[in-house]
Amino acid sequence: MSYVIAEPCVDVMDKACIEECPVDCIYEGSRMLYIHPDECVDCGACEPVCPVEAIFFEDDLPEDWNGYVASNVDFFADLGSPGGAAKVGRTENDPPSVKNLIPMNQS
Repeated sequence: MSYVIAEPCVDVMDKACIEECPVDCIYEGSRMLYIHPDECVDCGACEPVCPVEAIFFEDDLPEDWNGYVASNVDFFADLGSPGGAAKVGRTENDPPSVKNLIPMNQS
């Protein structure tokens, strides 16, 4: 089990969680952030600093957002486990389930 980032992050990407993560396991796609399930040490440091409350322990993820477990896994299908988000930087690797969402938080 690990932490999962869900829909409230889409098109927001505040990145406070990245600053708190001690193992650099939060990666940036073009529309949202993703936590690498194998690199996360389940410390929970990211969860309380998320201003939009998008980060959940996998078992606590609201049912409406269960699909984000797969989205987080799919993000890393081609990327693999690079061993740290800082050296990868922003990618255009969002899975179709996120790419195809209507734009969020736009007036």
